Amino acid sequence: MLQRDKIKSFVELGKFLSQFSEKESLENTAVLNNDLFFNAFQDLIQLSQSHNGWYTKENVYFAIQSWAEALTESNLNKWLSAYNFNDVQSKTIGLILAGNIPLVGFHDFISVLISGHNVLVKTASNDQHLLPFLAKYLIATEPKLENCITFVLGKLEGFDAVIATGSNNTSRYFEYYFKNKPSIIRKSRNSVAVLNGAESETQMIALGEDIFRYFGLGCRNVSKLFVPKGYNFDAFFGGIFPYQDVIKYEKYANNYDYNKAVFLMSNFQLLDNEFLTIKEDSSYASPISSVFYEFYENIEDLKTRLINEGEQIQCIVSNDLIENSIPFGQTQKPQLWDYADNVDTISFLIGI
Repeated sequence: MLQRDKIKSFVELGKFLSQFSEKESLENTAVLNNDLFFNAFQDLIQLSQSHNGWYTKENVYFAIQSWAEALTESNLNKWLSAYNFNDVQSKTIGLILAGNIPLVGFHDFISVLISGHNVLVKTASNDQHLLPFLAKYLIATEPKLENCITFVLGKLEGFDAVIATGSNNTSRYFEYYFKNKPSIIRKSRNSVAVLNGAESETQMIALGEDIFRYFGLGCRNVSKLFVPKGYNFDAFFGGIFPYQDVIKYEKYANNYDYNKAVFLMSNFQLLDNEFLTIKEDSSYASPISSVFYEFYENIEDLKTRLINEGEQIQCIVSNDLIENSIPFGQTQKPQLWDYADNVDTISFLIGI
């Protein structure tokens, strides 16, 4: 199957997804296969939270819109122009996907297909509906893809290479189990923000998006702040105040109550605004409803530390304080060429 046909299919999928938004979903008669998929996808979005309690309609629509913006012909061509696919021999690539945020494994899915391989997918137990639906749409748009896409419920078998995503604990199992296969094994990572006190109110509000989108469950969510000695957190708390309604969501509120109680029983010093606690801590991974922070004295020393501890960090947010950092509010809008863990998935797939 020619790559240009696959690109065309992904572009059509992007057009399909662009019809759906939290404010209003409008059917575009020019979009292919709407008669088969539009209403069914609307129904699936409405049911998503019953499949996974964290998949609120707001967050599912956000993920859908993010992919609609990514899957354009210009973006796909820009992404793929850096690679030579001429010598790729088609193989079967196993994917073991996480289920922490909606469509979290979709980038790996399209990377395998666009590279000329077949994909064998094991979805997470709490995310077994969205990706298979989009796969059906792709197949309806380009029937030849049916022979390239397989979903499995049981043991993953019959693959030539694997991309597996999990926690630090499950990654050790993956590394052992897949030791004789080419693999990308993704572990737990967290994202950080580096502040200096000169950030604008707009930037602080945008930082709230980086913290609270998907309830903080993604590896690209900011879970740790680095702030200068003597930093006044008033601007930070003012910026995140618009996100106060997060506490109205029961699962989040339960985590907030539990984690706050644990911190207080341990006599930790907290700053708290009744929907988020922040705690001075050297760790990167904070629990849901909490963000850790650390003071720094010298920005150059901090840069060195972030480089040395890079394997724990997914992305860095700052106002150009750190080289290659991401602007505030953009962590959950990666481009196609922004690879998880800075591992070039396409290069891996080409080289198998």
